[in-house]
Amino acid sequence: MRREFSAGVVLVRRMRARWWFVAVRPQGKRKGIWALPKGLVDAGETPAEAALREGFEETGVEGSLVSKLGDVRYVYTWDGERVFKVVSFFLARARRGRAGALPPGMEIEVAEARWFPLDDGATLLAYRGERDMAARAVESLSTEPL
Repeated sequence: MRREFSAGVVLVRRMRARWWFVAVRPQGKRKGIWALPKGLVDAGETPAEAALREGFEETGVEGSLVSKLGDVRYVYTWDGERVFKVVSFFLARARRGRAGALPPGMEIEVAEARWFPLDDGATLLAYRGERDMAARAVESLSTEPL
């Protein structure tokens, strides 16, 4: 079975006395399908570096690493071949940029990027593993002063 390694990010900022995170609507998905920024780890790149790169490429927001949140593992089929995938997720704080101001060419992958209250992540995100990562981010940030 083929293996793939990806990295994703829960990219957060504080605004209006609460935590917010940026989610993306992948190109070709219907409205209301929201996901965390993620993608394959490139050769010579650490998963943390890949998470921050993917966060910027898919949202237009640069982040700084806070901590690893965990891994999501699953199997999917691509072109008749089963693939075992591991996605390592990280928590990062937004440093600069504007959600939706995507680098040129990213409109091929991302239809929309938008900020949402972090507390909504556990119900808003389309995929169970990503909802779990949003919940872990809430827990991780619960001791942080607003």
